[in-house]
Amino acid sequence: MNIERSTTDVLILGSGGAGLFAALHARQANPALEVTVAVKGLMGKSGCTRMVQGGYNVALAAGDSVERHFMDTIEGGKWLPRQDLAWRLVVGAVERVRELENEIGCFFDRNPDGTLHQKAFAGQSFDRTVHKADLTGIEIINRLMEQVRGAGVRRLEEHRAIELIPARDKSGIAGVLFIDMRAGTYRFVGAKAVLLATGAGPSMYRYHTPSGEKTCDGLAMALRYGLRVRDMEMVQFHPTGLLGGPDTRMTGTVLEEGLRGAGGHLLNGAGERFMHQYDPRGERATRDVVSRAIHAEMRAGRTSPMGGVYLRMSHLGPEAVARRFPGMVQRCRDCGFDLAGGQVEIVPTAHYLMGGVEFDVDGATASPGLFAAGEDCGGVHGANRLGGNGVANSTVFGGIAGDSMAAYVAAGAPLRDPDEQAIERGVARAEFPFSRPPQSSLPVREALARTMWDEVGILRTRAGLERGLDRIAAHRGELDATGVADGERRFNLSWHDWLNLDSLATISQVIALSALAREDSRGAHFREDFPHSGDPAGSHYTRVAQRSDAFALDMVPVSFDIVKPGESLIGEAG
Repeated sequence: MNIERSTTDVLILGSGGAGLFAALHARQANPALEVTVAVKGLMGKSGCTRMVQGGYNVALAAGDSVERHFMDTIEGGKWLPRQDLAWRLVVGAVERVRELENEIGCFFDRNPDGTLHQKAFAGQSFDRTVHKADLTGIEIINRLMEQVRGAGVRRLEEHRAIELIPARDKSGIAGVLFIDMRAGTYRFVGAKAVLLATGAGPSMYRYHTPSGEKTCDGLAMALRYGLRVRDMEMVQFHPTGLLGGPDTRMTGTVLEEGLRGAGGHLLNGAGERFMHQYDPRGERATRDVVSRAIHAEMRAGRTSPMGGVYLRMSHLGPEAVARRFPGMVQRCRDCGFDLAGGQVEIVPTAHYLMGGVEFDVDGATASPGLFAAGEDCGGVHGANRLGGNGVANSTVFGGIAGDSMAAYVAAGAPLRDPDEQAIERGVARAEFPFSRPPQSSLPVREALARTMWDEVGILRTRAGLERGLDRIAAHRGELDATGVADGERRFNLSWHDWLNLDSLATISQVIALSALAREDSRGAHFREDFPHSGDPAGSHYTRVAQRSDAFALDMVPVSFDIVKPGESLIGEAG
């Protein structure tokens, strides 16, 4: 089969906050570098960073400190984060938010005295979330795109990455195999340095927030390539996903955390506030706690007409709500609901994967030349990501990866000869569905979504996880028996739906395996049969590697390099 070939110095997979910051930093570090961004959709329009509503956590205000932000991140992550990564996040956020304002051109909301306005987000000891109303992600991506367009970055839009290709001599990564979705053909791009920044996204659940192209392709490729992933049982459910009914795709989309931070109330079907029965912080408890509380109300039958609970903002004043949260009010209005003056039905929705590829502070992975940043990575957040730490994570580590890749190329990194057999295997994997009888893969995807929601969701048990693994294996068998008509290859959506589901099934299995192995409850992972978290000092994290067609899992002790359980850095900051 004919495969188009090209080369570049730096190849970036993904155009969210991590990918665009990496491209910009690589070009700034060395304007002579050829930097290419490849994206499954359209550059600047794809991914989840532009969907960020709430804001960007950064320790700027008097009384706050990077030490306090760090401790909130470690404690929120239930002592599972890799501490050097968490420290780099909180320190880097201060630098990066200044860069966003002063160099990228972002306009964030300000106080009357000219300082940046920082609002309350759940699970934090200080109001430190910088924002642009409730449309922060759009502001960041729009301004980043302006800079990237002017930086001479090459684009490969509507190019689906399907395989990370090693060097023939196994010395590192050689490049990436793509499907050019516009032409329906294959393309291999060789590169001296590659960044994995595809954004993961737990869209295998019945209710989920990530954009449609987020199907964990990057994680599935990383596992096949031989990289290890960690913390994959840690799936964050955002507690307030819009429940729009069966006739809208808006169901599951996030109603941002700032609504609860501003004083929004959660009510069950009887109109009663219930959060203080589950946590003294009420609606401002962390996302995992609020999600479990809502799920408990739903399971007890105390639901709204469509099976969720209510979010009420009207007691804060409709005009004030509309002014502070224009994006949220409009989003609800588009679905026929009045957020400002009434109440809307909500449901917990799969939002973010804390787990991902193991990587280092400089963005490097275990494979020379292969770097990673953003939601494809594990270790920064541990068992629970604080709201507002996500876009900080992407931009901080995206910029670091860009600098690192530029330095790596400048140090003499070669264009490696690709392993041609790996390219052939990648093409064969993508061609597989054309060898099966054509039929829709939608029933399989819907069945997988039900399995993940029912058995591998907010509340877990050994029996449920074992059922889930059996059902995921059955779904995999059904998918392998499902084919695609071998006709027009250009924008063949049936083909890409099949490939999406292939990645989702793989990562669903890894999530379930990791959840079964963790016999305690930490953050986003709650085992009803093991409800206690145990001694934080004895914490372990899960780590998974792919061995042929099977997965190997081990439990790795957490290293407390900066602070130990029972200690705090806040006193040291004064």
